[in-house]
Amino acid sequence: MRRLHILFVDPDPHIHDRMKHALGGDFTVQCVGSISEAEWSLSQSQPDILISEVVVGQESGLDLCRYVRNVSSFQHLPIMLLTSMATLQDKVAGFQAGTDDYVVKPFDVHHLVARIRLLARIKRLERRTTV
Repeated sequence: MRRLHILFVDPDPHIHDRMKHALGGDFTVQCVGSISEAEWSLSQSQPDILISEVVVGQESGLDLCRYVRNVSSFQHLPIMLLTSMATLQDKVAGFQAGTDDYVVKPFDVHHLVARIRLLARIKRLERRTTV
């Protein structure tokens, strides 16, 4: 079975290392540090799942969500926000911007892997019903 490709967007290189260590056994994890890098990477090849922090330096993961939702070829790309922004207002803003899931830091790796697998399963089911 093919390993899922995750594009992970966060400005902190230490978090990149943690994500690669935590998820690298099950998934192929590509890390970028900015929204512009994420957009460039998306233009080169579409991942199976996009995971982004909300605060990406001076940029916003919410803007990345809106960008992805406005590009027809990314219509079914699952998006997860993995962030320290934890208020109800933050979560609602994330869902309004187009995220499919919202996980608050600090996170449990087993929970995160389960959420990623759930997003992948939903994507597979959506493909079956739209074909």
